[in-house]
Amino acid sequence: MGETADPDLAEIGREQAERTAEFLLGEGVDHVVASTMRRARATAHPLATSIGVEVETMDELRESDHRSNVYIPAEEWDPDDPAVAHYYEGELEDAVFSDGYPAFAARVGAAFDQIIESNRSRTVAVYCHGMVIGVYLKILLGIDDVFSLFVDYCGITRVQASSTGLRTVRSVNETHHVRDLLER
Repeated sequence: MGETADPDLAEIGREQAERTAEFLLGEGVDHVVASTMRRARATAHPLATSIGVEVETMDELRESDHRSNVYIPAEEWDPDDPAVAHYYEGELEDAVFSDGYPAFAARVGAAFDQIIESNRSRTVAVYCHGMVIGVYLKILLGIDDVFSLFVDYCGITRVQASSTGLRTVRSVNETHHVRDLLER
């Protein structure tokens, strides 16, 4: 547990970021976008450096916990821990989304629309957060429960976008490139 919801990457996170960059080098990435939160920027850095581009940052891609004063990875949540007890009280969506779910979903959807519009005919790697990906998939797939979608650290989700506005989910949570690191 950290003292901010915006911690630096742990050593295992840096290893995962390097592995993800190595894998994505073969995917024809033209541009790299990341949330303004430290862990997303640090994860994006190895790929951006390898392909010789600057990381474009977007505040709209920040995680739902960005206003919290602690960071506790979701897999470590314990309902008896006072730092996360509020997630288990009342409506889960109200507790998780500090700006409310509708506002969070609107900003996430708008962010991805902007990335797509600004990068026609390009392959873009977007580094963001689990709840951001879950909400974007909920928007695209029409899933009712955003909490039913869980993506791993450095899991790759692929979305193909056409100029007609069609968005096609090609894969969700590819982890073959970091699987051994996720098992630690």
